[in-house]
Amino acid sequence: MTEQTASPKTENEVNRREFLSKGVAIAAGTTLAPGLFLHQMSQAKTADEAVSDKVRWGILIDANKCADDCSDCVQACNETYGLSGHERPATDAQWIRKVTVKDRQTGHVTSLPLMCQHCENPPCVDVCPTGASFKRENGIVLVDKHICIGCRYCMMACPYKARSFIHETLEDQKAEAPRGKGTVEACTFCVTRIDQGEETTACAQACKHEAMLFGDLNDPDSALSKRLKDEPSVQLRADLELNPGVRYQGL
Repeated sequence: MTEQTASPKTENEVNRREFLSKGVAIAAGTTLAPGLFLHQMSQAKTADEAVSDKVRWGILIDANKCADDCSDCVQACNETYGLSGHERPATDAQWIRKVTVKDRQTGHVTSLPLMCQHCENPPCVDVCPTGASFKRENGIVLVDKHICIGCRYCMMACPYKARSFIHETLEDQKAEAPRGKGTVEACTFCVTRIDQGEETTACAQACKHEAMLFGDLNDPDSALSKRLKDEPSVQLRADLELNPGVRYQGL
């Protein structure tokens, strides 16, 4: 069967087959707020409780429930971490974004959020020359802004195009989300919230369509693990064997 010709794609619209098999394309001096130390996120949650690999945080996104015109997850992330609003400059950071995936044969369009996939084998960590990109024992992938040199190798290595480079001088930063001009950043799975005992991320909490479910992939009794066991899901770029912590349904 001859595949239909695709209509021109917008910045956030990609072909479904390309999305699953080839990844998604989108289209210095470090300045951090005083007293903010990202490396502390890799340490213990409390003085006597270290981050453990007994837990692996993950999230399931149901594209069947994600509304095309809804961006509550994006807005919640922006507000929680002091990112700018929807009318953002092209160089501004975005930790989660909405994309649309189109089946060129049927014309069916699916809308879904895309963020750092928090891979078990993250290529961003492999290529980082300073160790600024690192993965915690509980599976959360982060960037230590104090040793990030802004080389952007991690941005090139990420098949999900999930990282942003900060070009602008930043003001009014939030203590729980240190950011810095000339550094790279991405979704943190709301690491500070989770370390403080919160049970979900800002994006999942804000989703009124219940399209996002956050939880412990290592706990067979968690709602996330039970859902993944009972219902089919897919990884983006499963061929790369990165084992991301983000899974999708409805693709």
